[in-house]
Amino acid sequence: MRDYEYLAMKIKFRNQITLFLMCTALAASCATPNLSYIAGKNEQRAEILAAANQFYDAADIYIGLATQAIGAERDRLTLLAIEQWLFAGDERRARNALSQIQRPSSGELLWLWTADVSALLLWEGNPNGALSLLEPLEKETLPPKYRNRLDLLLADSWFQKGRLLSAVGLYNRRESKLLNLDAIRHSRKKLWAQLRLADVQNLHEAANASTDPITRGWLTLAAAANSTGERGISWRDSVENWYATNRNHPAIEILNKGSLPKDSSLNYPKKIALLLPLSGANEAAGNAIQHGFLGAYFAAASGLDNQQTIRSYDVNGEGGLEKAYTSGLEDGADFVVGPLLRKNVAKLVTTQTLSVPVLSLNYLADGWLGPGNLYQFALAPEDEATAVAARALDDQNTRGAALVPANDWGQRMLNTFSFQFEKADGALIDYQRYEPLAQDFSFEIEKLLGLSDSVGRYQRLRTHIGQPLQFDPRRRQDIDFIFLAADSKVGRLIKSQLKFHYAGDLPVYSTSYIYSMDGKSDSDLTGVMFTDAPWIIAPPPWIADFPTTYEKYWPSERRLARLHAMGYDAYHLVSALFNARGDSISEIPGATGRLFLTADRKIHRRLEWAQFDGEQPAHLPQRYDGHRNFDKIKE
Repeated sequence: MRDYEYLAMKIKFRNQITLFLMCTALAASCATPNLSYIAGKNEQRAEILAAANQFYDAADIYIGLATQAIGAERDRLTLLAIEQWLFAGDERRARNALSQIQRPSSGELLWLWTADVSALLLWEGNPNGALSLLEPLEKETLPPKYRNRLDLLLADSWFQKGRLLSAVGLYNRRESKLLNLDAIRHSRKKLWAQLRLADVQNLHEAANASTDPITRGWLTLAAAANSTGERGISWRDSVENWYATNRNHPAIEILNKGSLPKDSSLNYPKKIALLLPLSGANEAAGNAIQHGFLGAYFAAASGLDNQQTIRSYDVNGEGGLEKAYTSGLEDGADFVVGPLLRKNVAKLVTTQTLSVPVLSLNYLADGWLGPGNLYQFALAPEDEATAVAARALDDQNTRGAALVPANDWGQRMLNTFSFQFEKADGALIDYQRYEPLAQDFSFEIEKLLGLSDSVGRYQRLRTHIGQPLQFDPRRRQDIDFIFLAADSKVGRLIKSQLKFHYAGDLPVYSTSYIYSMDGKSDSDLTGVMFTDAPWIIAPPPWIADFPTTYEKYWPSERRLARLHAMGYDAYHLVSALFNARGDSISEIPGATGRLFLTADRKIHRRLEWAQFDGEQPAHLPQRYDGHRNFDKIKE
């Protein structure tokens, strides 16, 4: 049975089960409700659920109580439900409920309302709006639980504004009110996470302006971390210098949890052979990876006590792959990076004995591990399909539909997405396959959205009645979003046609394939969310200047920027894998994503997110959750 036939049978079976469950639920709803719970007991139960991080269950109780209340009590319970939806990351539901509540004038309702609205404003990246609500309450005497939550929001507003001294100072002051060591550690962890997002120059300037040693210690350590990516000799030397003047600093706990590399992890191979296509077919891709690899080397070279030798070998030159590999070994390479094409990776492991570690730049075919000193790194589309499944569920979209091309790549994307989505309790309700060279996708879209069924019902009804009827097609209501696997050209067409077919309000998720960086307008893709490498949409501080520098010196390689990032990451993976000697490695913050090694010796990625907004995509940060208050404080 082919993969798509199996999926079709599974979807049909699930729809039958769904119909059965709906009927069962309808029958159950006819029973007399149990009215024995009083509101007070229900609210206590909601508080217990909230404390256990069962946010949706707590919100359901609060909003249920709100529907039975009136006036200020209804608003209070609704605001408590909104708080729980925010904690769960359900921005849409929180915003809809908040639109029904007027701004209170004072007291507990004002504090709750201010916290909820400020969290939403920070979610949008609007710290000015949040500060306009929070700063007037800064000097007021509030009950501790409200003071603590509002202080967290205030500090995070200052972080978004770049007011680092104010933000770190407030975190330090609130630490004195925390009840136990776990709460203190949690607060420090949140502070460190915020500092790791800060601009390096901002951190240096704030540290120089600080007169408080604790605040200055946090800022200088974060500046070192953000400029080095917490790796290499530069990071080790920076930490040693920092520790000499900060021996009792609270951030030492952060270092003790593994941020500081051990001496062994600073070892690196002295000679690296880079096997790439540097002529003929795929020359442009090979050059782009080489540029990324060498850029990472030159950025790190000043910290290397013994300079490395990196030599490139053209797998398309005379003698081909075999000559390139043996030449590298004859020249003394103790680590090999490449080759790039899957067929060459397979050829290498079947024709050569790998006497030194090899980091290939593609995966072998599924089910084939290769020898023990082969590591495999690829910009695999499966990682992106996995990211789409995770993001949709994070956004509380649990029922999806998919549009994929009728080719091998489309089937791989569909298989991975459906497996990962359903493994995490999502449901793929339906999917359609389209011809990638087509211009009109109406048939596939109408089938996916159930519009053809709607038209069929109308035609049957008109035939039965015998006269024209007013008719507005209605799309199916049992899907929360669409996963669109498409390139930019097809994506622009499909997104416009979705809007025409009454689906303009459905969230659309896609992969980096939809962002071609071809210089053409992406306005037709407005609203589409896609996953991509940090290098492309949100370069971390230690590589912030790299993308623009590469575009300046190699403008013809702009559309190959992901390969620059791959080359950059390949260089930094070499040292980690060289020292691992077959063991696991810590997750590495990279240019193509957060890199981690699985048991089959493959490097996988966790990616960033962006959303098309007019002409250019805008970075979608991780869900803002700084407003969550898990720290018990002194009453």
